[in-house]
Formats: sequence, structure tokens, C-alpha cells
Amino acid sequence: MSTPAAPSTSATAPDTAPATTPTTAAPGMPAPAPPPPPAPAGRHTLDWRVRFAALSLIWGFSFLLIKVGTQGYAPFQVTLGRLFFGTAVVAAFLVAKRERLPRSPRVWAHLAVAALLLNALPFSLFAYAELTIPSTLAGICNATSPLWGMLLALVALSEDRPTRRRVAGLVLGFVGVLTVLGVWQGFSDLEPRGTAMALLASLSYPIGWIYIRRTLAGSGHSNLSLTGAQLLMATIELAVVTPLFTSVPTHLPLGPLFAVVALGALGTGIALLTQYGIVAEVGPTTAQMVTYFIPVIATAAGVAVLGESLTWTTPVGAAVVLAGAALTQSTPRPRRPRAPRRPHS
Repeated sequence: MSTPAAPSTSATAPDTAPATTPTTAAPGMPAPAPPPPPAPAGRHTLDWRVRFAALSLIWGFSFLLIKVGTQGYAPFQVTLGRLFFGTAVVAAFLVAKRERLPRSPRVWAHLAVAALLLNALPFSLFAYAELTIPSTLAGICNATSPLWGMLLALVALSEDRPTRRRVAGLVLGFVGVLTVLGVWQGFSDLEPRGTAMALLASLSYPIGWIYIRRTLAGSGHSNLSLTGAQLLMATIELAVVTPLFTSVPTHLPLGPLFAVVALGALGTGIALLTQYGIVAEVGPTTAQMVTYFIPVIATAAGVAVLGESLTWTTPVGAAVVLAGAALTQSTPRPRRPRAPRRPHS
């Protein structure tokens, strides 16, 4: 899930304000390029709040779909199918808009790296992680992406200087992660390999956004064009890797197949286009808030649909993670100047 947050025009991730992580950090968000600056709202059939709620549900259910997909197919096959159907949706939109893909070899080279960091690698890691960990834990691990993004931005981006508020958010967020993992129990109930993969996937998103910020910002290509090209590159990368580690399925289980199709067409293609529409209408700051609904929905879906167990550490730790992530993204309000005192008569 990332984005795996809508990046800012100047940067990467979520917004024009803090340059850290995308709402793309969400599992279904592959967005390659910074979204355009907010445009005047046009006429839409559905109110942006309805589309925002739908986007939250789609990305929240993505972890459930990954879990169902891996019950019938190898993780690389799930990721390849996801990217294929997501690319098909964006490609259809490109044709409808009559937009062209980039032509510069340099741009394609940078997009190949971005595709690896924002799509191929994190999508595959989440799929492998969910072989051994519940979808609820994967969704919560995805919510750490803004924390990783802020930490990396403080190191790699000179314009993002640490503040007390951001440092406090980082500390609080990682306390939440330790709560989810049950550190005081010695991680006894934890599958370390799957959890590490999920956390590494969430870390991959902000690394990808920082790379994009340094290489493709101001490239002159439309956001939609770059997104389509990035997804295409990610699909090609998985098409090369998948046959090396998996064999062709002897049968096609329909339930997992439908999950993969939905994960790609809805969770990657439609969700991405919907998010860009929301960014253009109400701005990236509001659109970024979808990040904080995803782990809540992922947890509810895992428990209600898949019957996954839930201990008190999961919701409490998730709430602390989200509070920390929100704190790293917030900015203090400017103080109002005090009115001059009247001289005593």
C-alpha cells in the first residue's frame, strides 16, 4: 500500500505541505509522479466525499484481496496479475484522453527504478508477507510508511528539517509499531519473516518517492502519462521475474483469480485514477487523509471476512501509529500577533 499517498508537486509523497510520503503508500497506489497542483473543481457525477469513502474501502480491502489471491496463486503471480490489470485500466484511460507515453530513454530509465521501488518490490513483499501473517497486520505495517518517509526525508532532503513536532510524531509512531508487535512479550506470537517483509514494503514507498523527487520532478510529462509508463515498466519487470521463481498454474481457482483481478483493476487502476481526481478537486492535503482510514478498514475486513484473530495490542498500537503519522504530517498554526497594550492614562 504504496502508496503507497499522493505526492506533492515539489516532491514525493502525500502533499504539497510535508514532503514525505504518499497516500500512495497505500497498497494500491503506484503513482509515479507528483500530482498536479489543485485545480478548480469540475463537475463530477459523485461528490468527492463519496469517492473518498470508496477509495478508502478499495485500498483498505486490498490486503484482504492479497490474502485471498495467495491462497490460489504464488505471490509473484498475484503481483503480476495485479500490475497487468491495473496497467490495463490506466492504459484505457490514456487512450480515452489521447495522451502519449514518454519518449525519452532517460525518463524510461528513471521510471524503471521507480516501478521497482513503488510497485514491483512492495507489492511482491506484501504478497509474500501475507503467506505467514494476517492481512490485518499487513495493513497496519503499511501505515508506517509516512513514518519511514519522514525519517528518510529528514536525512535525504535538506529542505525538510526536523522539528520537535515531527520528531515527537516519529517516536510516537514507532512506539505504536512496537505495541502492535508486542515487544514486551518478546515477539513470541509474531512471524518475524513475514512482518519484516511487510515493514520493508512500507519502507520501499518513501524511498521510491524520494527517488522520483530527485529525478522526475518537472520532467514536463503529464502525471497520467508517467503513471501509465511506470505501471507498464513494473508489469514488464514482474513478467521477467515471475517465470524464474514460479511454474504455470495447472488450474485456475476462481475465488483467488477474481481477487487478483479486483486487486489490479480496482485497487491499482481505478483507485489511482480516483485519487488523482480527488487531488485535483480538493487538493493533496485532504486527499492524503485516506492513508489513515486504510489500516482501520484492513483490520475490520480481515476480522469480519477472513475471521482473523484480534488482540488488544493490534487496535491500540494501530491508533498510536496513526497518531504519530498524523503528527509528522501536521504543521503548527502560526501564532497570532498580540495586540499592543494601551498606555494607562
